[in-house]
Amino acid sequence: MKAELRNDPDIEDLAPDYEASTTFPMSNWAKRLSVVWWPAFLLAGVTEMLVFAFVDPEDLRWLGGAPVDLDRTAVYTAAFFAFWVLIGIASSLTQLLMRESNDLNRRRYP
Repeated sequence: MKAELRNDPDIEDLAPDYEASTTFPMSNWAKRLSVVWWPAFLLAGVTEMLVFAFVDPEDLRWLGGAPVDLDRTAVYTAAFFAFWVLIGIASSLTQLLMRESNDLNRRRYP
């Protein structure tokens, strides 16, 4: 199939660098964000499934003993985002602690 696409003059005119255009370069900052926040997103989903397998949102109470007056979907959503942020912060701190001292102590001149 690739050989047919390479020999087709219409395809070559439209996208001469077909193979090169299929990859999207990411900046170093975007790679760091994706390395931290994508696994945190996945783990937040798993954590939410595990927590709410044992905890019923209708039975939750505030610290003073008053019942939480939110529907199940709101509790699930708030818990997911709380888990995502907490796991993301922990992953970010881990990535920060894994950096080399030379990278952190290097002077950056304008």
